[in-house]
Amino acid sequence: MADFEQFTGKMEKTMESLISRFDAVRAGRASAKVLDQIKVSYYGTETPINQVGTISSPDARTLLIQPWDGSLLKEIEKAIQISDLGINPQNDGRVIRLVFPQLTEERRIELTKQVKKYGEEAKVAIRNLRRDAVDQVKKQQKASEITEDDEKKAEKDIQDLTDKFIKRVDEACAKKEKELMEL
Repeated sequence: MADFEQFTGKMEKTMESLISRFDAVRAGRASAKVLDQIKVSYYGTETPINQVGTISSPDARTLLIQPWDGSLLKEIEKAIQISDLGINPQNDGRVIRLVFPQLTEERRIELTKQVKKYGEEAKVAIRNLRRDAVDQVKKQQKASEITEDDEKKAEKDIQDLTDKFIKRVDEACAKKEKELMEL
């Protein structure tokens, strides 16, 4: 029979990835998590910003990035500019200041679309895992490792598992969209 724990684990990882992508979509408050996906070249290695300096939030709409190595200021500034964060970093020679503007209705709708896109990508990944699991079961049936009845039951179990994860994706998307649309 198909290794359900393996597929469940992979689907869990897909959910974790989706949630971490949602964390990078800002809503209302400035959060250091928006920088998690942004990497800078640090001695030839792509390194997350939170591993090359201190990130603090002096108020609800500002983030300060203070690199441990001052030579990284320009690299960090450039990485933020080319990211899809949509914020211009202010470099004063010691720290980089990110001031998050109040979210406009237009920006909220844009972010909601981004959340839906991430949700769709997660659903596609889950459906691909379902396809792989079903293929594995069919191979086992062809090789006479399992009976036809076992194959049908396994396919139903795989579909139930897929439906459960798709529902979780939809719930996570709805929660994030609600959070974005709150004023």
